[in-house]
Amino acid sequence: MFFGTFAMLVLALGIIVFVIFHQRKVIKYQLQMKILEAEKQQILLNASIKFQEEERQRIAADLHDDAGPLLATARLYLNENLVNQEKSQQLQSVLSAKQILDDAILLIRNISHSLMPPTLKNFGLESATTDLFQKINGSGQVKASARFHDYRTRIKVESELLIFRIIQELINNILKHSNAGFIHLTENANNNFIYIRIHHDGTGIVQSDYDRLSHFSAGLGLKNIASRITVLNSRIFFEIDSSGTYYKVTLEIPKESAA
Repeated sequence: MFFGTFAMLVLALGIIVFVIFHQRKVIKYQLQMKILEAEKQQILLNASIKFQEEERQRIAADLHDDAGPLLATARLYLNENLVNQEKSQQLQSVLSAKQILDDAILLIRNISHSLMPPTLKNFGLESATTDLFQKINGSGQVKASARFHDYRTRIKVESELLIFRIIQELINNILKHSNAGFIHLTENANNNFIYIRIHHDGTGIVQSDYDRLSHFSAGLGLKNIASRITVLNSRIFFEIDSSGTYYKVTLEIPKESAA
């Protein structure tokens, strides 16, 4: 009886010790996961900041190197000595200055369009995406098509721009790296989510590749996608179909985040 009771106590004590150690492992694992998640968010934030800074530097360089000299040259033609010139020379100076100012306006307009594509701003995500795919298809190198099924009402312009930039980056990666023969985009929605799906028959990546590359790759492409996904509070999935004939990327956007 004594040995039986002792054995039961030892067993109970062993179970308690096991549970305690197991809970400690679980807590330690959860803490490590929180640290990894925090590191991931910091990487995405750094990538977003770096991307924005590079964009600002590019715009500043374009304005300084291109627009600045044009405006300075136009000023030379319209200096204070203009009134002392002969009328024919005045007219030529004014026409030259006008041409230079027209060039400067065109340059600034192009810079503005790179920040917010006019088709996207004026007509929305469907028109901008369809236009992008028509241009790709028009090259004759890749069959490209896009079809929107449930895009009845425009969402916030800021969200449309984020989604469009993600689509551009995904398409750019496919064109550069996959050797695809076709690219097809579809849009569907339900009460809660908007789904953007891109199919292609080239060489692609799966979710584990994306998770690894978006964390550790030196390139900014996937990091920019990941940072925009975070801003949209969305999810993205990379997969290959069961037959192995095409790859699919699915972007899942909560409607409440985009509205």
